[in-house]
Amino acid sequence: MVFPGPIRILTFRMPGKTADRVQDDRRRVFRRLKVSPQSLGRRFSLELCEQRWGMYFSADDEDDAMNRRTFVTHTGSLLASAGIPRDVAAQPAAGDAQIPHTSIHRVEADGVTVFYREAGAADAPVVLLLHGFPTSSFQYRELIPRLAGRYRVIAPDLPGFGFTEVAEQRHYKYSFDALAQTVLAFTDALGLKQYALYVFDYGAPTGFRLAMARPKGVTAIVSQNGNAYEEGLGPAWAPSQRYWSDPSPANREAMREALTPEAFRWQYTDGVPNPDAVAPEGYTLDSALIARPGRIDIQLDLFLDYRNNVKLYPAFQTYFRTAKPPLLAIWGKNDTAFLPAGAQAFRRDDPNAVVQLLDTGHFALETHVVEIAAAMMQFLATTAG
Repeated sequence: MVFPGPIRILTFRMPGKTADRVQDDRRRVFRRLKVSPQSLGRRFSLELCEQRWGMYFSADDEDDAMNRRTFVTHTGSLLASAGIPRDVAAQPAAGDAQIPHTSIHRVEADGVTVFYREAGAADAPVVLLLHGFPTSSFQYRELIPRLAGRYRVIAPDLPGFGFTEVAEQRHYKYSFDALAQTVLAFTDALGLKQYALYVFDYGAPTGFRLAMARPKGVTAIVSQNGNAYEEGLGPAWAPSQRYWSDPSPANREAMREALTPEAFRWQYTDGVPNPDAVAPEGYTLDSALIARPGRIDIQLDLFLDYRNNVKLYPAFQTYFRTAKPPLLAIWGKNDTAFLPAGAQAFRRDDPNAVVQLLDTGHFALETHVVEIAAAMMQFLATTAG
């Protein structure tokens, strides 16, 4: 099945329509698709997003087996040409394209073998995705193809995470300064001169260092629960703050509780209205990768070094005030690690900051990838090309 090119949604909103109008619209769509409604499930409401994959359908009934991606896979190319009502108007781009393929690569940078995922045309504007703790570029598995129709999307694994490899003889010092230096070398190795940054969790202090080092190289910033303000630090930071103030062996040992499979699952599901909706692959893979020899101590070192990120918050804020980058702070509002106040604070320093809060937790992509991708596509269209 092939997909249409990017679809720009003009207007569409189902709420407020009468039941008869909804049914008329639905029948008309299915007539144009030349499929039976019975073959696709029961009553559907249309949810349109400005994305490469165009139109998404979601079932009204929670137990309906048809999910959005499955529906799009079967009907995306047909929907683009369906003559649905004016308030569902869309403009398909010329030509067809396959779902963007995400490839995996490795490159030497800063004496580190950096593993990364990539999709999209080589000459397209670049979006650089920086992951957080305790995950890797795997967290972007659903986001990458949703952006790659218009952008070259690149997501590296930071040193100490995922499948990036650091040789013992490299004597790598795990700090956020070091992570940023490696990512900077990684962008040089790939010849990236300009890019939009997507930062999450640990990716934020790493990415903000990149932006300060090369402000003209960063065309826009999307911060998804990526903090730069003390008011954004939530109660989940209490054990870390004790460790910062007293890095004793006892406090270091206590931090191991944050590195268990149960703790990882909690990070993914805390603040999510329906925790069972969070797929287990992410936190299960995180647990397996961080359980490898030496990885726990790396994480304990980074836990301690995070205090230096807090010390740099004023410098990050100065960057926002002086460079004024286009910035989208899209936030899981139920996050107990990085509070919504941290998202709102961007507006204080950056007049180009836009804030959007979502009813989810820290790992917002696990539940709201469709909404985040749609917001990004709209935001980046005016900032990153």
